Amino acid sequence: MPLSASDLLLLGQYDTPTISNVIELFEVRPRREGFMDGRIRACFPEMGPIVGYASTATMRTAHPRAEGDVYSGLDDQVARFAELPGPAIVVFEDLDDPPVGATFGEVMCASYQCFGALGVITNGPARDLEQVRRLGFPAFSDGVVSSHADSHITSLHQPVRVGGLAVRPGDLVHADANGVCSIPEAIAAEVAHAAQEFVAAEAVCIDCARSWNHDVVAYAAARREMVDRIAALGKRVRAKRQAG
Repeated sequence: MPLSASDLLLLGQYDTPTISNVIELFEVRPRREGFMDGRIRACFPEMGPIVGYASTATMRTAHPRAEGDVYSGLDDQVARFAELPGPAIVVFEDLDDPPVGATFGEVMCASYQCFGALGVITNGPARDLEQVRRLGFPAFSDGVVSSHADSHITSLHQPVRVGGLAVRPGDLVHADANGVCSIPEAIAAEVAHAAQEFVAAEAVCIDCARSWNHDVVAYAAARREMVDRIAALGKRVRAKRQAG
């Protein structure tokens, strides 16, 4: 079942590291999996978190397409957003190694935004950064280049690999200035509701540190309380899932 709109909204209130930390409590995947590596960076770190469903695509820019213009395939791409259970996040794999031209620019981002997408993520470069920033459209890439070169879409809604992360069409994706992670569908609603308690547990140690109280004993007690509360939360969420 797709997440409710309220659960999606709740997930979007937390940063991506917090979501990653909460996912770890469920022990459904190794901690070294489920996130994109440091090659994929936020073009606009000041923009807040986004969470939505992957609308995957592949593209090339190093060689001309056999027919059609640079934006051929864009009509089909935005039309397929309707196949997703909620708002789209475009996840593009640039198949060229190394990438040559920009994966996206102002025209593509304005088009995605028009049809309800929340952002775009790619292992290729970006362009038109000032124009896309004015759109308020979050974007993630591995760099910036001035030209789209011979840009063309080569597939839609097929599995892709971006920043070391395998992404299938419809996967739930969370992204912010810290990077990008996927959220396993089976635990997504539970992650949304456990995040608040996780943040509260961390705040015990953070608040102690920010008090500038140079009492090591007090700090150690606060840190232990944080660890114990997080461990207890993890135990509860795992037990709940095991109970069905």
